[in-house]
Amino acid sequence: MNDYIFLTDEGFTFQPGTEDKLIEIENLQVIGFSSGTNSDEAFLNLLTVNPYLSLTGFEKIFCYQLRQEYAQNRKDYNLHG
Repeated sequence: MNDYIFLTDEGFTFQPGTEDKLIEIENLQVIGFSSGTNSDEAFLNLLTVNPYLSLTGFEKIFCYQLRQEYAQNRKDYNLHG
């Protein structure tokens, strides 16, 4: 089985603390994670486990296959210090 992350570039995101002008920010939203022998099977598994996804307004979803050790390679950053 391979692990996949499913994303969309539809929708929008606000910056924390935004009150005045809305500044357009390019963003991706994580739809979910799933496993399968290939991306098609993983997508079907994602929809089976999360049936509410078909009720959302998202249409264009794409995925990347994750390396087996992806979780151990996480690194966090802080923009302000």
